Amino acid sequence: MFSTMQDVPLTVARILEHGATIHARSTVTTWDGTGPQVRTFAEVGARAAQLAHALRDELDVSAETVVATLMWNNADHLEAYLTVPSMGSVLHTLNLRLPPAQLAFIINHAADHAIIVSGSVLPLLAGVLPHLAPTLKHIVVSGPADLSLLAGFGGTVHEYEELIAGRPTEFPWRGEIDERDPAMICYTSGTTGDPKGVVYSHRSIYLHCMQVNSAATFALTPADIALPVVPMFHVGAWGIPHAAFMSGASLLMPDRFLQPQPLAAMIDQVRPTVSAAVPTIWNGLLDELDHPTGRQTPYDVSSLRQVVIGGSACPPALMRAFQERHGIRVIHAWGMTETSPLGTFGLPPAGLGADDEWHYRAMQGVFPSSVQARLTGPNGERVPHDGHSAGELEVRGPWIAGAYFGGVGNEPERPEDKFTEDGWLRTGDVGTITPDGFLTLTDRAKDVIKSGGEWISSVELENELMAHPEVAEAAVVAVPDEKWGERPLATVVLRPDATVDLPGLRAFLAGRIASWQLPERWTLVEAVPKTSVGKFDKKVIRAQYAEGALDVTVLGKE
Repeated sequence: MFSTMQDVPLTVARILEHGATIHARSTVTTWDGTGPQVRTFAEVGARAAQLAHALRDELDVSAETVVATLMWNNADHLEAYLTVPSMGSVLHTLNLRLPPAQLAFIINHAADHAIIVSGSVLPLLAGVLPHLAPTLKHIVVSGPADLSLLAGFGGTVHEYEELIAGRPTEFPWRGEIDERDPAMICYTSGTTGDPKGVVYSHRSIYLHCMQVNSAATFALTPADIALPVVPMFHVGAWGIPHAAFMSGASLLMPDRFLQPQPLAAMIDQVRPTVSAAVPTIWNGLLDELDHPTGRQTPYDVSSLRQVVIGGSACPPALMRAFQERHGIRVIHAWGMTETSPLGTFGLPPAGLGADDEWHYRAMQGVFPSSVQARLTGPNGERVPHDGHSAGELEVRGPWIAGAYFGGVGNEPERPEDKFTEDGWLRTGDVGTITPDGFLTLTDRAKDVIKSGGEWISSVELENELMAHPEVAEAAVVAVPDEKWGERPLATVVLRPDATVDLPGLRAFLAGRIASWQLPERWTLVEAVPKTSVGKFDKKVIRAQYAEGALDVTVLGKE
């Protein structure tokens, strides 16, 4: 017997055409620092066609040509998001917070043919131009900029609006695209070694969009306004821009205004219903909502029905504070560049009491049906999903990477520390899985504190410390110890009006964890170092400790 179903390719071009017509009245709003600038999905679709004509006719962009973006979250970036893959070319989102050396590396490794850049970050691109390969032929500048910064560039410079002006507003989107063709490449943040390229296919993006829109996750509908604070250069802004064009949910784009005050103002004014970001963003936003800057009245954030936090574990105290003080429901999610990124989503089972619901919400969430998961012990043994036994998380599925981009003309790379022989992705995360499929991450494999033959979870210590009302941030790392091998170092950021001291914090923590896990080493800092995507950069803390750059206080016995 054979299937009688039509074999229609799942492509980004279909998402673009659907959003620009069926959801023509939905809008993308870009915050310009003082207020909103609005385009309809129909206008975005028409401008995408104009951009496609320009890329093809002026910049010689064709099938599988790599076109990069170095841009904030805004309407122009959305147009590139939709246009480049729909032409059959490959979109490369550049992380504008990477160090210049890593930025140059990924531009050269991907062999970018053109870069579309926001004018406000042109100085960053200008600084790396001397280190770029001659494969880069064109730079397209979006928004006001000092073009003299590009005087040494050997290719052609274009201004975005001038480039697309007057071109046809319809385009013959490439009908022969195979759904397994490359659509987008995103590089890991390169916290250890060079960044690795993950190439998403049209099929993987389409299926991931369907999951993002499902009732079990973001549940986007035409009645929603989604605010992706997570940058569009990072794992496709968690799939939200493409998913919104598929579902008809309007978009609120924050551009470069990611500080607590403008975020609170745009939520108050534009009234988004769904948002997503890393915990550090929401921690700052909570302070602004609790203590508004330069306002006599509180911000109205009642429109937000759901805020999704991922990138690193969200302290339960932060989740409770948003819900109890501002009526905002915070949901955990887990993922990584290699998982597109949706790996789990933290909606608890139905019918639970308040205490049981919070127990589930503190977890990273449940795996959707398209993501298979297993835990592996240190000797390769399978670890049971009993909610207690910990192991390294391995996953596979239709939007999970099976290899890294090996560079132009090279075979994909499958390093054995990242991919198993039977094709599963080794995430490097350590955790437990309940019998009903809920994941709790206890640490990154590289961040587990191995003390006297026992494991201490840095994530658990951080969550408990950040439950203290006077702690703004806390990061815990392993440091060498002659007696125990490793012991935890607690790095703490206090709130401006804090009165608690380090002995007080240690006493607070002592009532919440086993005594043998209590850190002896403590340090106060103005800010915890962050990676380019807003996660705690623990390798920097470990290096600072090794170099003697931290003022460490020892409390209790070592």
